[in-house]
Amino acid sequence: MRKTSSVVYVLTFCFLALLSTAQEKRPNILVIFSDDHTEQAISAYGSKLMQTPNIDRIAKEGALFKNVFVTNSICAPSRAVLLTGKYSHINGLRDNSPRRAFDSNQQQIQRVLSQYNYQTAWIGKWHLNTLPGGFDFWRVLPDQGNYFQPDFVHMNKDTVRHKGYVTNLISDFALEWLEGRDKQKPFFMVVGEKATHRNWMPDPQDLAEFENKEFAFPANFNDDYKGRRAAADQDMTIDKTMVLRDDLKMGVDYTRPGMFGRMTAEEKAVYKKYYDKAELEYNKVKDDSVALLKWKYQRYLRDYLATARSMDRNIGRILSYLDSAGLSENTIVIYTSDQGFYMGEHGWFDKRFMYEESLRTPFVMKYPGKVKPGTIVDGIVVNIDFAPSIIDMAGAKVPEDIQGKSFAPLLAEKPNTKDWRKAMFYHYYEFPQPHHVAPHFGVRTERYKLIRFYGPYDTWELFDLKNDRLELHNLIDDPKMKALIVNLKAQLKTLILQYKDEEALRVFNDNK
Repeated sequence: MRKTSSVVYVLTFCFLALLSTAQEKRPNILVIFSDDHTEQAISAYGSKLMQTPNIDRIAKEGALFKNVFVTNSICAPSRAVLLTGKYSHINGLRDNSPRRAFDSNQQQIQRVLSQYNYQTAWIGKWHLNTLPGGFDFWRVLPDQGNYFQPDFVHMNKDTVRHKGYVTNLISDFALEWLEGRDKQKPFFMVVGEKATHRNWMPDPQDLAEFENKEFAFPANFNDDYKGRRAAADQDMTIDKTMVLRDDLKMGVDYTRPGMFGRMTAEEKAVYKKYYDKAELEYNKVKDDSVALLKWKYQRYLRDYLATARSMDRNIGRILSYLDSAGLSENTIVIYTSDQGFYMGEHGWFDKRFMYEESLRTPFVMKYPGKVKPGTIVDGIVVNIDFAPSIIDMAGAKVPEDIQGKSFAPLLAEKPNTKDWRKAMFYHYYEFPQPHHVAPHFGVRTERYKLIRFYGPYDTWELFDLKNDRLELHNLIDDPKMKALIVNLKAQLKTLILQYKDEEALRVFNDNK
């Protein structure tokens, strides 16, 4: 009897030792998830606008994904996709409406990973009209949050105002959690950045960073929207839509409550001095429509890029902590955004449309010992793939109902892309507010893009991305494209059925 007990003890010890070893080998996973930060503002993607050395470091030490797309180019729905690996019509969050809340009880990454002994945290912007569920720790901004003296909702559901600049504070809280976590367990943490969301309020130390740089208009800035009714009818132009006070900081009353009123006296003084000078330039050009538009564009880019600079600097802080704490070698670090953004392309700011600048999102990652530094991934990746890829790389089982698939095979030195997707499906819903962008869905292949607008319109658009990179020429009525259109519509319907999108199917069938 005593011998049997000894054998059981030894076997139990061996099992626990093996389990402990397996758990130790599971990688930590850190996802830095920004807001409205686009490829055009990242030097790893060839940006001529600014340098982003810390985001670039992640790409240099790991992989840069060149063709990552979102399912629905808007803030809250993209966060829901990150968490669930499912399209908006499946996870329940189609738009940013305050009337629609994310069901935080549904299956999500953190709930899956917690079953594999991961400790989990989300810190920063959440923006899902509910509080996080299934995390061991969270501290989140209510709604969009504020750049200065932001409120954070703590786990006891108290809302606490913290002194400082939001990007710095988010990093402070993230580093505090990393230092105090249970170091015997692997971790999964999302750092949700507020930057670079409108209205682009830089850290005072970065205000004048791009003041002496003159930015050229994008090649399609003066788009006439010919043959594209939805593009012509939007309300998101730099020229007409931007708000003089809130977006461009002209005539600000710093004594009033609100985003400017939250600033300390010292911060207000720095801002006032800087924007008083900008206002002198505005007064010189305000009656000249051509000069005024150029001035607005320069102001927009200078504020946006200065806001991004603070974020990149803070990403460097987090990477430095991982190095100093001995965590870098066993931590997957991912940097991505909720979608792309227009930096003047088509004359716009914001996102929403299925055109390239907002359909794409940056994605870089490093995984020492597993992903070769300098890896380039060309395959079509969709943000529904983020969740299953993270789960897969953690060594966990991917739930069968997740709609995306792990991109881990694309990271091999000789990736087998034979069975990888050749096209992706998109569906945008939010109309008419805030930017009057018609609902639409479509398919993007490696060369072509077919879009179906509905709601206020009943139109199709077709683009040849090889010969029309700027997406200015709608080929839907070109007789030479008839056979191609039939083929693309067939691909679109296949994807609609694959992803179980009943609304898209109804619209598709109403007018083929």
